[in-house]
Amino acid sequence: MIIVIACIIAIAVIAFVLGVRGKDLPQPEPESPFAHLDEKKAAIYDNLRDLQFEYRVGKLSEQDYQSTKRDLQKELASVLAEVDRLKGQIGVNGAVPPVAAVAQAARPAQPAAAAKEIGFVCPSCGSKFDQELKFCGECGKPMKAAKA
Repeated sequence: MIIVIACIIAIAVIAFVLGVRGKDLPQPEPESPFAHLDEKKAAIYDNLRDLQFEYRVGKLSEQDYQSTKRDLQKELASVLAEVDRLKGQIGVNGAVPPVAAVAQAARPAQPAAAAKEIGFVCPSCGSKFDQELKFCGECGKPMKAAKA
């Protein structure tokens, strides 16, 4: 009895697979050429944040911290260079503006000298920094809303 049921199910599956035409299937959504690079970049930022935390709690020596940090920064630089290269290629086709124009538009309005004198403050924990950071060096939260 079990063999009969298994055969019926197998025949139904084979009939379904043979009966479905390729044109009946929906087209997959196109994947961004930057998706894998964004994931890699996020992983590197997470690793840098974890590395800094482990150094601050005393799990790493200064030499190990600096060596690992330098390696992660080199890897991050290569990922960012690849993103810029892809954006440049896409920009040639007219789909995306050149990277330099995007970077120029994203710069803060205040002069850098004034920012160094005043410093930057994390909106979450109140830590002060001499330079503008994307993430707080103390709590790790984004500092997009950092005020000088």
